Amino acid sequence: MTDELSRILSKRDVFVLALGAMIGWGWIVQTGYFIDESGVNGAISAFVLGGFMVGVVSLIYGELASAMPVVGGEHAYSMRALGPAGSFACTWAIIFGYVSVVAFEAVALPSALAYIVPGFNVFQLWTVAGQPVYATWVLTGFVGSIVVTYLNYRGVRPAAQFQAILALIITLSGVTLLLGALFNGGSPSSPPFANAGIEGVFTVAIMTPFMFVGFDVIPQAAGEADVSPKTLGGLIVLSVACAATFYIAVIWAAGQVASGTTLVESSLPAATAMEIAFNSKIIGRIMALAGLAGILTSWNGFVLGASRAIYALAESNMLPDSLGTIHSEYSTPSTAIVLVGALAALAPLFGKQMLVWIVNAGGLGMVTAWFLVVVSFLILRYRNAELNRPFKLPAGYIVGGLGLVLTIFFIGLYLPGSPSALTWPYEWAIVAIWCLLGAVLLAIAGGLPTQREADAHMSVPDLDE
Repeated sequence: MTDELSRILSKRDVFVLALGAMIGWGWIVQTGYFIDESGVNGAISAFVLGGFMVGVVSLIYGELASAMPVVGGEHAYSMRALGPAGSFACTWAIIFGYVSVVAFEAVALPSALAYIVPGFNVFQLWTVAGQPVYATWVLTGFVGSIVVTYLNYRGVRPAAQFQAILALIITLSGVTLLLGALFNGGSPSSPPFANAGIEGVFTVAIMTPFMFVGFDVIPQAAGEADVSPKTLGGLIVLSVACAATFYIAVIWAAGQVASGTTLVESSLPAATAMEIAFNSKIIGRIMALAGLAGILTSWNGFVLGASRAIYALAESNMLPDSLGTIHSEYSTPSTAIVLVGALAALAPLFGKQMLVWIVNAGGLGMVTAWFLVVVSFLILRYRNAELNRPFKLPAGYIVGGLGLVLTIFFIGLYLPGSPSALTWPYEWAIVAIWCLLGAVLLAIAGGLPTQREADAHMSVPDLDE
C-alpha cells in the first residue's frame, strides 16, 4: 500500500501539518463560548483536562506510529490488535472526526467573511434551528471546498508548504493577542468560573477533543514522511504540547480584555478581544484575516488525514475499491480526496448552527477512535512484547491504563445522563447518519474481510518478527 505513495514530507512538514490542523479556526470563533460557559478559569481547567487526556493518547500514538509508520495509522494499529471489525469501527470513527472538522471549516469560512465584509449575508434561502442560511454562505463554502480539495488533489508537498505559511500567520496572531492582554488587559468583569461550576467545565471539556484533533494526522501521513520512526513519535507529542499551550494562552488573554458576555455576542470573539486589547477596529479585522489562515490550515490538514484513512480502508477491502485509487501523476488518493471535499460542500446548507452540532458530534467520533487505539496499544504490548518500538514508552501499561480511563471518561461526557450530553435530535442524528453511511459503504465493498484477506492488502510490518 505505502509503496504507491511518495515519502517526501520533512520533519518541519509533518510538524506544521499537525500543529496547523489543531490550532485552526475553532479558537477564533469559540473562545467567547468557552469563557461565557465556564469563565476564564473554568475554560482553562477544561483545556488542561482535555489537553492531559490528549497528551496521554498522543504518547500512545507516538509509540504505535514509530512501530508501524504506515499510511492510515489507526487502521493499522487496530487491525493487528482488534481484527477487521474493530479496525473498521476505529477508522470510521476517526474519519468521522476528520470530516466533521472539514465540514466545520466549510461553514466557518463564510462566517469569517460575514465579519470582515459588510453586507455579506445576501439572499436568505431558509432557516435551520432558527438560524438563517444565506446563498452567499452556501456559495462561499462550496468554492472553498473546491479550492482546498484541488490543492490536496495535486499533491501532498504543495499542501504541506501551504500549511507552513499559514501556521506561522496563526501563531503570530495568537502571540499578538497575548501581548495585547499583557500590556493593555485588566481584570475580567465576569466571575472567574462564571458561576458555572463543574457543569460549565464539562460543557467546555467535551469540545476540547475537537480542538486538539490534528496530532493524529501525523500517523495518517506516516507513509509519506521522510523521517525516522522515533522522530515521528516525538513530533506527535510535541505538536500536542504546543497546541495546548497556545489554546490556554489565548483563553487567558481574551479573558483579560473582555467578559464572556461581551465575547459570546460577537461572531468572532478572538477578533473582538484583539480589537478591545488594542482599541483598534483595524487590528480586530487583521485578526479576522489571520483567522482565515486558521480555517485553511485545519481544512487542508484534515482533507489530507481523512483521505488517507479512507484510502487505507479501501485498500483493506472495507470500502469500495474506487476509494483506494492513487492518481497516476500526483500520487494522491484522488477519489478519497474528492469524496471528503464533496461532504464538506454540503455543510453550509445547514447554516451557522451546524458549527456547534459538528463540534460536539465529531468529538464523540474522535474520542471513540482514541479509545480503540488505546485498547490496541495495550493488546499489542501484551501480545507482541518484542515488537521493535523506536519511541518506546517507559511504564507502558501504566500509561495505557491511564489513557483507557481518560478516554472512557470523555466518552461518558457525550452520553445521555451527562450534563454535557449530545443534543437530541440534531447531534445524535449526525452520529446516526454517519454510522449508516459506513454500513452502506461496507456492504457495497462486500462486507468485512477475513483477517488474512485484510492483511494481504496492508503493508504493515510483521509483528512476530
